[in-house]
Amino acid sequence: MPEIRRLPVPEGVAGERVDVALARMLGLSRSAAADLAANGAVECEGRSLGKSDRLVADTWIDVTFPDAPVEREPEPVEGMVIRYDDDDLVVVDKPVGVAAHPSPGWEGPTVVSGLAAAGYRISTSGAAERQGIVHRLDVGTTGLMVVAKSESAYTHLKAQFKDRAPTKIYRAIAQGLLDPLQGTIDAPIGRHPGADYKMAVVTGGKPSVTHYETLEAFPYASLLEVDLETGRTHQIRVHMAAMRHPLVGDLTYGADPTLAERLGLTRPALHAARLEIEHPSTGEWLAFESPDPPDFAQALHRLRDL
Repeated sequence: MPEIRRLPVPEGVAGERVDVALARMLGLSRSAAADLAANGAVECEGRSLGKSDRLVADTWIDVTFPDAPVEREPEPVEGMVIRYDDDDLVVVDKPVGVAAHPSPGWEGPTVVSGLAAAGYRISTSGAAERQGIVHRLDVGTTGLMVVAKSESAYTHLKAQFKDRAPTKIYRAIAQGLLDPLQGTIDAPIGRHPGADYKMAVVTGGKPSVTHYETLEAFPYASLLEVDLETGRTHQIRVHMAAMRHPLVGDLTYGADPTLAERLGLTRPALHAARLEIEHPSTGEWLAFESPDPPDFAQALHRLRDL
């Protein structure tokens, strides 16, 4: 049975956001506290609280903790390629349909599980379900991800990504022809006000900067090279949709399902093609590249034939 804990709101967290306050009160990571709120597990006097709601002094909150997830045996991930491996880190080329790590409601394969099944030991730092993960790719995004193996590497790599030091270059296919052909999108991103499962450009969102360049133009779409300055959830997808050029196949953000079907795409056309990081032990800069995956390459071939 789920555990329900009833807690008074201390003066020290009155006025704080729910996710920040719960993290302090319960010793959780902020993301874990935010997940509890997003799943309706935090209530105050019978009213469900969102993660950004503010706590009020002299009130009580009820927090429902879900049953502990059943441990799953590590499962190999078909199509996941190891691009680099040493004592500190491993760089994987993630196929479509694979999450970075386990999460509530996701029953499919994960990078973490795939590495464990292949015999890789990864860092135990980070939240329990995200150990070793220093950055993520969406389930539908293919390409390069680095995972920390040593504890020191986790700390160093996490700091790199927080400081925006790594270079992250993506290839994307967006609907239509962008005007201008290259540019920078500087627009804050936050949770969509009407749909908690997606993001949007919103006032008060986190600063988000995307640089893009058109590599090739087609009658119905454009091949882009995208350089992420920041790394927000769904950033490229949200910024392209805000420009009215959603990624082909990205039905969540308004893409044309007919074009996606013609090109054989069942996911957003986004591929993490290049990753550059500083090695946490040697200080050497490492650069990795990933070729277009089959569905992405097929979509480009079909565009050229239209």
